[in-house]
Amino acid sequence: MPGLWFEDFAVGAIFDHPIRRTVTEMDNTLFCALTLNPAAIHLDAEAAAATAFGQRIVNSIYTLGLMIGISVHDTTLGTTVANLGMEKVVFPKPVFHGDTLHIRTAVLGTRASASRSGQGIVNFRHEAFNQHDDLVASCERAALMLCRPTG
Repeated sequence: MPGLWFEDFAVGAIFDHPIRRTVTEMDNTLFCALTLNPAAIHLDAEAAAATAFGQRIVNSIYTLGLMIGISVHDTTLGTTVANLGMEKVVFPKPVFHGDTLHIRTAVLGTRASASRSGQGIVNFRHEAFNQHDDLVASCERAALMLCRPTG
């Protein structure tokens, strides 16, 4: 199903995305390998056991990408021109191998683009929760969206 057009987004709208994802050791290891991040906290079980977390934690940038990726199916699939930026990115609790994440998205604002006819900017807040409903990540994202075609 295609994403929503710029005009379809209403400030205050909430999307509780039905897709959930259990994060695996393979997800974390592969992501760290692909991004050349060799941090022991992500990859070395023995070293991570000596940290405050007591175990390896999932790379936070993977969590950020997964959080936004899960939102795409219900919001922006095929209708995004570009991501304009992300801010207020926070990870209040760690994600561990085996955690199952669910995502909520809120529409914070919309405005027509001043420089691009037929496009508008939507501001989203994405939040990721684990299986205990603990907030594990959030960010605000600005996306340049297509307007509904005319004619």
